[in-house]
Amino acid sequence: MAQEPASYSPSGYEKRDVNIRLIVLVTVVCVAVIVASLFWIKSFFTRVTEETVYQMVLKPGSLTLKELRAHEDQALSTYQIIDRSKGIYQIPIDSAMAILARERARGPVSR
Repeated sequence: MAQEPASYSPSGYEKRDVNIRLIVLVTVVCVAVIVASLFWIKSFFTRVTEETVYQMVLKPGSLTLKELRAHEDQALSTYQIIDRSKGIYQIPIDSAMAILARERARGPVSR
């Protein structure tokens, strides 16, 4: 006949207690792993967010883009003769909008 463990009782249940120290140790280790994971996730998120903000907002602009914007600003804010024989002139956009608003306020334009 096989030997039975020392904690076995003929009544059908174990007589020894649960190992509280082991349960506390496992719980502390799990909590420590969770806390460390949360700190790592937070630092990762912060780093990725800062890199994205730098790329989208703070990164120096392209020289070509700056030149294009300067050219567009100059074209929208200066007077220039385009074709004198056909009567085509360039005027600043603010002046053009003011002239157009005055003409529309006077009434319908006939062409």
